[in-house]
This record gives sequence, C-alpha cells and structure tokens, in this order.
Amino acid sequence: MKQSEFLNLVMPFKDKLFRLSKRLLTSVEEAEDATQEVLLKLWKGRKNLSTYKSIEAFAMTMTKNYCLDKLKSKQASNLKLVHSNYKDEQTSLQKQVELNDSLSWIHKIVQKLPEQQRMILQLRDVEQYDFDEIAKVMDMNPTAIRVALSRARKTVREELIKKHNYGVS
Repeated sequence: MKQSEFLNLVMPFKDKLFRLSKRLLTSVEEAEDATQEVLLKLWKGRKNLSTYKSIEAFAMTMTKNYCLDKLKSKQASNLKLVHSNYKDEQTSLQKQVELNDSLSWIHKIVQKLPEQQRMILQLRDVEQYDFDEIAKVMDMNPTAIRVALSRARKTVREELIKKHNYGVS
C-alpha cells in the first residue's frame, strides 16, 4: 500500500480518533500523541489493513485501548477523564454562565458514570457512531450497547434535574 492510498483511507476518520483521545486523556497534547501513535501503528501494519471489515472501527478500538493503557500507566498520574469542548459565543452573558454551569454539572455527572457507559455515551452522542460500529469498538452486543446508553442518559438526565430543581419546592 502506497502512502497516498493509506492517507486516503485514514484521513477521513483521523479527527474522530483525536476527539476520542481528547475525551479520554483531557490534554490536547496527550490526545495528539495518542492519535499519532495509533496512526503510526496503522502505517506499520498497513499490509494487513485489507483484512479488516472496518478499518475505522479497528482504529477506534486501537485508540480506545491505547488511551486506557495510558491512563493506567504510572506516567498518567496527572491525567483524568474529562470533556469540555463546547463554546457558544453568540449568547448573552447570563445564558453563557448558565450553559457553562450546566456543562460543568454534566461533566461531573458523566465522570461518575461507569467507564463503559462513558465510552458508549461518547461514541454515540459525540462521535455519532451507529450501534453496530460501537459494538465492534466496544466488543459488545448491540442490544447491550442500547441498554448501557439508555442507562447512562437516564442517569445524566436525573442527576441534572436534581441539580436544577435543588431548593425549588
């Protein structure tokens, strides 16, 4: 496989790999490093890429595993799971403060979710993957993906409603 063929194959989902890495590793620099490592591994194994049904799903799985390994390693003591890349600059100051507060609460609630639910929520709601693709990446049954996603959304919704209704009789 030539370099141009490889680039045509990998470039369409390169940004998804980065977003997943950033979601898991927090740091932009760490996410860039993770993305680069995965792309390098794909390049080194380019001769075997044709054996995979979905190279994108394979790359996402590699990215997930690499990031989780990074988080578990000793050098990751200063890394944590977060997600905060939303900005809306065309709203009033009050709405902006409310949005930031809500996003902060959502972020805290999502961090309390089990790791599997966090990953499924990221892949489905942020990356817009369909259930079959998530099933390949997570190595799970699509029905189990739906159940976990439903539970994660329900937990986030209920906790956010509790926060917003606190002190209101």
